Amino acid sequence: MNMANAAANLIEKRLGEYPEGTAAKGNVANYSIKHEFADPSGEKMLACVWEGKNKVKVVETAKPGLINDEDAIVKVTGTTICGSDLHLYHGAVIEMQSGDILGHEYMGVVEKVGPKASKVKVGDRVVASFQISCGSCRFCTQKLSSQCERTNNSSVANAMYGHRTAGVLGYSHFAGGYAGGQAEYVRAPFADTNLLVLPDGVTDERALYLSDVLPTSYNCVEDTHVYGGETVGVWGMGPIGLFVAKWAFIKGAKRVIAIDSVPWRLDYAKSKIPEIETLDFSTVKSVPEELKKIAPGGLDVALECAAGEYPKSILHKVETAIGLETDSSDILNEMIMSVRPYGRIGITGLYTGYTNHLNIGAIMQTGIRFIGNGQAPVLKYWETILNDYIIPGKVDPNMMISHRIPLEEMEELYAKFDKRDPKDRLMKVFVTTKFSNPPGDGSPQPSSLK
Repeated sequence: MNMANAAANLIEKRLGEYPEGTAAKGNVANYSIKHEFADPSGEKMLACVWEGKNKVKVVETAKPGLINDEDAIVKVTGTTICGSDLHLYHGAVIEMQSGDILGHEYMGVVEKVGPKASKVKVGDRVVASFQISCGSCRFCTQKLSSQCERTNNSSVANAMYGHRTAGVLGYSHFAGGYAGGQAEYVRAPFADTNLLVLPDGVTDERALYLSDVLPTSYNCVEDTHVYGGETVGVWGMGPIGLFVAKWAFIKGAKRVIAIDSVPWRLDYAKSKIPEIETLDFSTVKSVPEELKKIAPGGLDVALECAAGEYPKSILHKVETAIGLETDSSDILNEMIMSVRPYGRIGITGLYTGYTNHLNIGAIMQTGIRFIGNGQAPVLKYWETILNDYIIPGKVDPNMMISHRIPLEEMEELYAKFDKRDPKDRLMKVFVTTKFSNPPGDGSPQPSSLK
């Protein structure tokens, strides 16, 4: 990624000032290793690796082995691709290295456990949290797992944000350098904390998305505080935005308006949530003006589920292209101008660095609550979502699954997921391995992207 000069200078300065970050020296666990220690058996596995900007490849590589006593090795029965994986694909997240194994969402069966893993056992069917929690630091004890102080040893991340954030599976050395879940096997650090044992009655397809999409979308609505009777706008109708809209209605929103420029995604949302309203921003001159026609006085809540990588204006397209900023504020400024005074804005789409031209004056003058939802603390929500919504049938994750393909087709999947061709109609994709179970009820049948 082209880092802004000002941002790069600030990072360099902060690296000198805060080399150890908020954690005491030696307290950050060095569990993040690009090429994880291989299993002593010498066994190989298939994995999807990053090979450079807009290039991934499925390769044969070493099966991971245990590194620490709290680890487990999981045979992957389901993995997937996320919209945030495209930021890695585009090279928009710093500290990617060729050969890094991608993927932060997976589930499977425990094959091996370290001597200090006591809650999970061999044979357990589990889903993994996309972030890695130590389970014992001041944030993890509150189940705020996304802010773990011990699982990300990146001094660059600490310098940019002023604090440690948790390690993330398959998400660059900026996020700890952990090998990801788009593979046949994964090493699960702190397995007792980061693996949720699943009941037999929940299909793999309904369980997999407890790893990220379901907690992330739930956190967006919970953290921004959607109340009964409110009008909510959701920017971005990918899987996260789709489920944000679903949760908003569940929490009592009177109206939810979906904003996107991909007509088939808006149609897809309408087919799954009939009461949703849609706005194709490519067909209007001004999104805020159009929203104020639809919702006089402005939205009560605006929820960002797109990301800062997608500039809309010529100015931001130029500035991001030449490295004068890392993220565009175009969508954020639309949201600021679309909500009522004292309205609330929640940011769940991925922003990694610095932006220019943010309308800070409007935030202050109108009393807008501008809320960074953070990387969702998965551990705070996944049992609630499983027990209160999935098992009783109040929410069905199958509504966002459009395809079921083999791991061997990840290269094609990345390219097509990025292109968003209406003929492909890719939403959430369930990716299988040689260990996968047959499709569960209500799930897509196997298909091919080739």
